[in-house]
Amino acid sequence: MNYQWYPGHMTKARRMMQENIKLIDLIIELVDARVPVASRNPDIDGLGKGKSRLVLLNKSDLADAACNKAWMRYFEDKGIFALEVNSKSGSGIKAINGLVQKACAEKIARDRKRGIVGRPVRAMVVGIPNVGKSTFINSFAGKACTRTGNKPGVTKGKQWIRLNKNLELLDTPGILWPKFEDNLVGMHLAFIGSMNDEIIIMEELACDLLDVLRKLYPDAVTGRYGISWEDSAARMLTEIARCRKCFLKGESLDLKKAADLLLDDFRSGRLGRITLESPESPPPVSEQENER
Repeated sequence: MNYQWYPGHMTKARRMMQENIKLIDLIIELVDARVPVASRNPDIDGLGKGKSRLVLLNKSDLADAACNKAWMRYFEDKGIFALEVNSKSGSGIKAINGLVQKACAEKIARDRKRGIVGRPVRAMVVGIPNVGKSTFINSFAGKACTRTGNKPGVTKGKQWIRLNKNLELLDTPGILWPKFEDNLVGMHLAFIGSMNDEIIIMEELACDLLDVLRKLYPDAVTGRYGISWEDSAARMLTEIARCRKCFLKGESLDLKKAADLLLDDFRSGRLGRITLESPESPPPVSEQENER
């Protein structure tokens, strides 16, 4: 299956980000810790050239703990400040203010030389759909500032949020990019729910996920469903449907229901802590990533 999704409102959102980038000092980019490369919009490097950068590995509780550490080292080696966070529980959130000050130390020092005291750092929060930006902002602010949801497209426009005297956040809608050059990127985004499920054949997506998990975390599937690996993903999905009693009327198996169940178990962490990408073989790094 070819995984592509770029609704029209994302073009408007990207234009809005371009117009507001000159107002900010720092870009706080949320990525999904399970797929840190696929969940990074490559357009952000171009838009944020010359700006301080902070990458937050969100949903780190759902990702492999050892892989989280490896990805932290990966970003830090590229000169990008990075931090593991779990926006839902608040884990890692308290450490962000200190990193913001480090990332913007040069800007703060320039302000002081110019006699500008007390001007807050202005940060733009960016990320792909359903990466958890609104949940992060609400957790960071300690109150409900934005709408949240478990599907892409909840944030529709920009919103300035003053967190404290030292920091203001600009929330922006989640945007993808017009075309995924590598279909694997689109597939990973579909796995984590950053694409619209309504345009995807869920049975095929579930089979693709099973193929990936068989290579990386085979025990996660067999342990969860109490079944052995079959010789194909399609037969494995059939076994999941049978063991979880996913039936249509009569005795026919409901493979769509089984696919939804598998995807939900993966997305919610019920299959265990899983990371699908390795920093040992990342895609080429753009020049912008080496600049703060």
